[in-house]
Amino acid sequence: MNSPSPRPFRSLYAILVSCVMCLASCSSVNPYYDPAQPHHTQKGFRNLNAGFTPGTLDMLRWRYERWSENLPPPPREPVVGVPGDVPFLHETSNAIRMTWIGHSTLLMQIGDFNLLTDPMFSDRASPISFMGGHRRLQPPGVALADLPRIDVVVISHNHYDHLDLASVRALAAQKGGPPVFAVPLGVELWFRDNVSPSLDLRALDWWQQTVVKDVALTLTPAQHWSQRTLFDRNETLWGGWAVRARNPDFNFLFGGDSGYWDGFRATGERLGPFDLAALPIGAYLPRWFMRYAHMDPTEAVRSRDDLKAKAAMGVHWGTFTLTDEAPDQPPRDLAKARTEAGLGEADFFVMRHGETRILQNGQWTIHRPAAR
Repeated sequence: MNSPSPRPFRSLYAILVSCVMCLASCSSVNPYYDPAQPHHTQKGFRNLNAGFTPGTLDMLRWRYERWSENLPPPPREPVVGVPGDVPFLHETSNAIRMTWIGHSTLLMQIGDFNLLTDPMFSDRASPISFMGGHRRLQPPGVALADLPRIDVVVISHNHYDHLDLASVRALAAQKGGPPVFAVPLGVELWFRDNVSPSLDLRALDWWQQTVVKDVALTLTPAQHWSQRTLFDRNETLWGGWAVRARNPDFNFLFGGDSGYWDGFRATGERLGPFDLAALPIGAYLPRWFMRYAHMDPTEAVRSRDDLKAKAAMGVHWGTFTLTDEAPDQPPRDLAKARTEAGLGEADFFVMRHGETRILQNGQWTIHRPAAR
């Protein structure tokens, strides 16, 4: 892997980009606007909380503090993945299998139903493929070309570390035909313009549901934001995804990106209990700035309870350096939060990049590849 660019250059670049993005304003009209929906606005969408919303000066303060304090610190230990067991992922099975590819990208195999969350396989999360943004700390746990055929891709929101153009274009061209793309309102317009106008796109509002191969997909509320260009802040919706399968019986919640809020409790009451919740545990420092849009591990543990999830696994860490914590800090903070809540490792666990786990007798067992 190439060495990162010098810290002063990265910091100045980030400050300039942040200034331009924060000064840009949204001027379009929301074609989905429904005055009966409190999260709708005439120009886009909004969160339902009345809490702190970072502004331009807050962004500049954070960037300056990050630069002056030389953050984030280096990891205590390297975040090391394992080779994905590609032949196993292609085997026909009635089991429920989960593979962490990295960041918020999960391959969830529910019997013969293959679902992929927020596919991000590129080297950078950036508007420009060869510079800027955030560069991967390690490659995807399973290469995009090694995936089994995907039935459904769910997208939580349009940020570059969650919606990657090269990845979704490759998936749209997969052998056997493109998957269904389930997206929040407005994101389907981007797909039509940038990927293909002929895709099966299911654009949903919060609490709306669509069904693919007898699996129900519901867009759930989240506390976050959206922006893809300089002028489209919050023009498209964001959220998580509840995935309800009947054969085999399995209820899964992909949390996307979110700050901690009471919407998790509402989701648990309406759609829970969940057999598993994949929840973000990274990108949380400094708290004064990040609490609006990203949970810390303590809040993630709390949200597990709110969602009535039997187990949870942590995503959104160890793949990109997004904020001020070290890449390996989230699992340590999660372990502390778990202990304080009286939970065991099986209740809220982390995985290595490329690792597969199988649900057996209510427990997520690590898959050990057989010698081939």
